[in-house]
Amino acid sequence: MNHMNPKITINLDKLTHNAAQMVKLCQSAGVKVSAVTKGFCAKPQAAAAILNGGVTSLADSRIENLRKFQPLAAEKILLRIPMVSQAEQVVWFSDISMNSQWETIQALNEAAKHKGVNHGVILMTDLGDLREGIFSETEFYELAKKASRLSNVEVKGIGTNLTCFGAIIPDEKNLGQLVTMADETANILGKPLEYISGGNSSSIYLLQEGKLPKGINHLRIGEGILLGTESAYGAKIPDMHYDVFQLVAEVVEVERKPSMPIGTIGKDAFGNIPIFEDKGMRTRAIAAVGKQDFATHNIKPLAKGVEIVGASSDHLLLDITESDIKYKVGDELTFSLGYGAMLALNTSNYVSTQYLGHGK
Repeated sequence: MNHMNPKITINLDKLTHNAAQMVKLCQSAGVKVSAVTKGFCAKPQAAAAILNGGVTSLADSRIENLRKFQPLAAEKILLRIPMVSQAEQVVWFSDISMNSQWETIQALNEAAKHKGVNHGVILMTDLGDLREGIFSETEFYELAKKASRLSNVEVKGIGTNLTCFGAIIPDEKNLGQLVTMADETANILGKPLEYISGGNSSSIYLLQEGKLPKGINHLRIGEGILLGTESAYGAKIPDMHYDVFQLVAEVVEVERKPSMPIGTIGKDAFGNIPIFEDKGMRTRAIAAVGKQDFATHNIKPLAKGVEIVGASSDHLLLDITESDIKYKVGDELTFSLGYGAMLALNTSNYVSTQYLGHGK
């Protein structure tokens, strides 16, 4: 099959390997992994490759994505605080959702009752990153008490999120506080908690250093599996593949041009005033992909001597003067991706997907 450009390539074999390595790392500390699938827009082939690596739980922020997983035999967790208006879909397409609001938990209970099922909830506490979660401990325990009395909702655990908004790094102190709160919550419920969910890929470094507080038994891992990096410091995790996802874009123009625009400089298409360095005449290439596909996120050419000059909505401008390869129209260039670019490219309707390997 001929995959249209631009395209994102997903190496399923490497993805399975990364998932297996992450399961191994987490199991050594008694931690269950939920693989976060939003980074590749929950494409079922990629999710299946992750499950082949020994992961048994898939997590996503969008109910539309979890819906794609119905044929897959895996636990399904909704990460984003559910919308009341989607309560019915939440209990239909996820086994567990993360919650902080009483009104929403009540709506989930009604929807679960209507469907004749029990729906699991993980109650979220805010330990300082200031994204989702209840900030007051007193109010948190009050919510746990109220939720425990509902007929079709089961409080399965307690969780927190760090690094995503306030960039607060997980450490022994804040995650230690989560374990303390989990103990108190278990006392309130009169039963042990199934999930003490200590964050995302930014908690991996604690695992590696043997400093993850005892009691944390669940992590939601996206970047660690997909890119092979931990997200607290951006370090590569050993024995991982770091090129599971790559962008391939096609060259549509090659011209010698000055490096400085000619005329009065105003604002570009996105309202910014660009700054240019005069390097004289350069060989420039345009690739057919742009900010509509990867926004302003980080992509990097794999070929030596190729430099990104900038991008508009649909054009990626490259300086190829120093390249040993004499690029011509119709040639392809490959780029490595940061998390934001991977997420955006997988979401773009204008980027096709090519699967490599079998994910076994």
